[in-house]
This record gives sequence, C-alpha cells and structure tokens, in this order.
Amino acid sequence: MTGAVVLALAAWPAAAEVAPARQAKLKDMVAQDCGSCHGMTRQGGLGSPLRQEDLAKLSAEAVIETILEGRPGTPMPPWKAMLSREEAAWIAAYLMGELK
Repeated sequence: MTGAVVLALAAWPAAAEVAPARQAKLKDMVAQDCGSCHGMTRQGGLGSPLRQEDLAKLSAEAVIETILEGRPGTPMPPWKAMLSREEAAWIAAYLMGELK
C-alpha cells in the first residue's frame, strides 16, 4: 500500500479491515451494481449522483448508513445482507475519494 492509502485507512479504521482481494470485488460492485442506478460514471441516473463533491455534503456515517439501510421510499435498496459494516465503510471511503 502507498503511504497515502495507509493514511486514508487510518482515518477510516473500519475500512482498514477489508482484505485487498475483497477490496477489488467491492470496486467491481461499485462499478457494476451501484453504477447500474447511479450511472457508470457516477453522474446520476435512476439514483442520485455519487460524485465526490456531492458526497462531501454528507458525513461518512450517513453514507455508510445509506449503503447498509437503503433509502425507504426510493429505489435504493439496503445492502446489509450482502455487506458488512467494514465493507460499507470501505465503499464510503472509496466513493468519497479517501481511497483509490
């Protein structure tokens, strides 16, 4: 890992617990599963944009909770049956530009 990634993970302790092989699968999930609603370039679609500047308006905890619990009354499903809290934290950090 590069120094920048190690520092970013230090700010996101739960995200640090995700193994590198799982991180690769989570990146693919973001591209494919999240991208199917939020747009392949995360510019929005059925779901809202997932651009860093949009997510910067939210707390990390809000992003993690949205991933895990979904958004009732919207097409955003809960992913808690498929993702651990650590994995959701890793995805949040990745989407918010804290990880590469």
